[in-house]
Amino acid sequence: MVNDDGTARVAGHGTAGAERPGTATGKGKGRPRGRPRSFDRETALEKALLAFWEHGYEATSVSDLTRVMDIGAPSLYAAFGDKRSLFEEVVQVYGTRYGSFTDRALAEEPTARAAVERALREAAAAYTEPGHPHGCLVVHAAANCSTPEVEQSLRDRRNANIAAFESRIRADVAADVLPRGTDAAALARHTGAMIQGMSQQARDGASREELEAVAEIAMSIWPRTGTHTG
Repeated sequence: MVNDDGTARVAGHGTAGAERPGTATGKGKGRPRGRPRSFDRETALEKALLAFWEHGYEATSVSDLTRVMDIGAPSLYAAFGDKRSLFEEVVQVYGTRYGSFTDRALAEEPTARAAVERALREAAAAYTEPGHPHGCLVVHAAANCSTPEVEQSLRDRRNANIAAFESRIRADVAADVLPRGTDAAALARHTGAMIQGMSQQARDGASREELEAVAEIAMSIWPRTGTHTG
């Protein structure tokens, strides 16, 4: 637990050597000294995550964050650093908690085609899941972002996903799982465009079923060989 001034909460019943209220007059126990209100850091971080996810980086102010996190500005700065540092931590948590389906698909599926098909299907589910904002935080938070470092960081993350798809596609081309003439770069970028577009469609109200239909059409353009299946 963390105190509302950002310091660590100390266990026990007071501080060694500290003056106890009332002892100076000898009139018994005085009124306990006030202590900073404590807050749960992980809970506050999740609330910040949802705020950035809903409104984007630029449109979420420090005052918005302190309100939804239910802490004061000094506590925010002491516990998380500035707004940009908090956002960087939020993106890390988002990637682990909500956005890891692409990494799992690439790691667990036997072919690039199977991995992409699974990633698109799981994107349709994740981007429309109730209980949190729709779409992808990494895509939406970049909208109207005028902070170059944040914009570049989010761009790097999106491009890293595309590069991971391209690497997997190239490996399948080399193994004759996909035809030798397959344009791995274009196919990977098409996948990235589909995932990012599905995020925006989810923000605009598309249902899971509608996005799954889009994913099915997207997979119909994938090349196949006569000896391997994905």
